[in-house]
Amino acid sequence: MNAVELFVGAGGLGLAVSQAGFKPQLVVDWDQWACDTIRENQKAGLHPFSSWPLTQCDVRAINFSGIHQTIDIVTGGPPCQPFSMGGRHQAFLDERDMFPQAIRAVRELQPRAFLFENVKGLTRASFANYLEYVRLQLRHPELIAKLQEPWHDHLVRLENYEARGNHDGLQYKVAMRVLNAANYGVPQKRERVIIVGFRADTAIEWQYPDYTHSQDALLWSKWRTEEYWNRHKVAKKSRPVDLQGKARAAKLKVQPTELPWLTVRDAIQDLPDPELQPLLAAAMFRDHRFQPGARSYPGHTGSPLDEPAKTLKAGVHGVPGGENMLRRTDGSVRYFTVRESARLQTFPDQMIFHGSWSEIMRQLGNAVPTKLAHAVAKRVSDNLKESALSSPSS
Repeated sequence: MNAVELFVGAGGLGLAVSQAGFKPQLVVDWDQWACDTIRENQKAGLHPFSSWPLTQCDVRAINFSGIHQTIDIVTGGPPCQPFSMGGRHQAFLDERDMFPQAIRAVRELQPRAFLFENVKGLTRASFANYLEYVRLQLRHPELIAKLQEPWHDHLVRLENYEARGNHDGLQYKVAMRVLNAANYGVPQKRERVIIVGFRADTAIEWQYPDYTHSQDALLWSKWRTEEYWNRHKVAKKSRPVDLQGKARAAKLKVQPTELPWLTVRDAIQDLPDPELQPLLAAAMFRDHRFQPGARSYPGHTGSPLDEPAKTLKAGVHGVPGGENMLRRTDGSVRYFTVRESARLQTFPDQMIFHGSWSEIMRQLGNAVPTKLAHAVAKRVSDNLKESALSSPSS
């Protein structure tokens, strides 16, 4: 099955889409550093980057008519700064909003499916009308705005068209949901809006993948069976005080069926501490070097070792790396290394990242965790395969 990947960034979603069995016919991003990251991995022969047809340019300059293959899926993470909790929140007034280009790709390529992801901030109440505008455009991509038509006038036309029923032309069933990456085996509490659409003629009834991991299961393994602490060889005197967690675990009547949330300790336990063992850390793992300067202050207290990490940020909010710190059990903090951050985003250890520490942290902070993206992309792939087998022409 063929894919077109827009706004690929460091490749979190693109990697997952390739792992789910799609073959990219076009991979696009305008950012020099992100494209250099992909090119570094291509040069190293790392699969699947080595086979990606990468184009570095503004997506607005792409002519999709040059793609002659039938495209099964269009994917991407349109730049999220217009909607980010840490950004300027301008949405449709922000020239960085690339949803119009994602919609154009759907309209011109007419894929059987699309998969877009964005920050949770997109669901803020102040963006509700614009989010509905995005949804309706994806649902009816051929009903385009007239020349100089204000977006809210176009929204009214789309709403009226939707209400009429008996629609003609290209149509998609569109679903949107906020998913927490921790519920899918990512050692990070990272919430992303996942937008999935299927062309109406596929007759696919979409359901998001079930959670595989849970907080209750982690609490059970910590405070009921103590399996978590025993596995990590953490003595009772070294365990953090968590009265709230213990109380919640005590109320659980049966053991949860999901796997436990993964923690920072789970993710980095085999990595030498780059501050205490700098030579060993640098010798054993690429991009695993201590970065000085971390400090804790209100609102920036770091991620506890025995919880999933807080959401990694793109490092544009003052202190390079922002909240991207580890908080040890003794209360001391240090910045996560690039390799640790990559693990928290579930990128492979073999992956190379291009640029300075702050630039790489920006790439990682903007990425969707590969494991979360794969859970959704694999479900989309399975649905498309089943639909093809059951269609009369198959």
